[in-house]
Amino acid sequence: MKTIYLPVMAILLITACKNDPKSSEEKIQVKSENMKTEEQDDWQVLFNGKNLDSWQVYNRDSISGQWRVENEAIVFTPATGGQRIKEYLMTKDKFENFELEIEWKISEAGNSGILWAVQEMEKYDEPYYTGPEIQILDNQNHPDAQNGLNRTAGALYDMVAPKVDASKPAGEWNKEIIHIDHQANIGWVELNGVRIVEFPVHGERWDKMVAKSKFKDWKDFGASREGHIALQDHDDKVWFRNIRIKEL
Repeated sequence: MKTIYLPVMAILLITACKNDPKSSEEKIQVKSENMKTEEQDDWQVLFNGKNLDSWQVYNRDSISGQWRVENEAIVFTPATGGQRIKEYLMTKDKFENFELEIEWKISEAGNSGILWAVQEMEKYDEPYYTGPEIQILDNQNHPDAQNGLNRTAGALYDMVAPKVDASKPAGEWNKEIIHIDHQANIGWVELNGVRIVEFPVHGERWDKMVAKSKFKDWKDFGASREGHIALQDHDDKVWFRNIRIKEL
């Protein structure tokens, strides 16, 4: 009798394992965790919440105390008197096609920005001569908001206005995604979960936008596809955190 039942019992055990819902759930969970790990591996952290090791200052050898790390955020506080120098913080690495995730908070009546495709050139003291800018602004209190919607928070500065004002008031964190893809010739900005701006990043349509802006006579403006990403010194206090980038 034992020799008769043993194979049957073995078959029943194998069948039970195959039909065990717990076993299937564990496989799904492992697969999901692997997908999350692969997705995280696509991203490069640009700020670890502790130091500025991935950053440098435009056309300078060192970073002054105007840029510092406080409470896991990069904080820019303009110095006063003789200590004041114009100082843009920028990535050490260069990027061409990318998606940048960043959170920012602006002071009351404050102004700042995020630039890409920045080129270090000795003839320029500030990177906005080469790199286009996505505006950071206190829309309620800064006078630049009265100079046109294409100068408000999230705008491609002086070229493309946001479809809606998705910014939060001064002193509150905003989450922004900046997408630049030269292969597909598209750039867009998402602010606090809302796609607010879309634009070409090169070609005839781009040239026409530049020709209608304050940058029309700046020969190096937007001329390069690859470059540094820079955080603007616009004389106002501003905070940045949770900065990471994915190359496309």
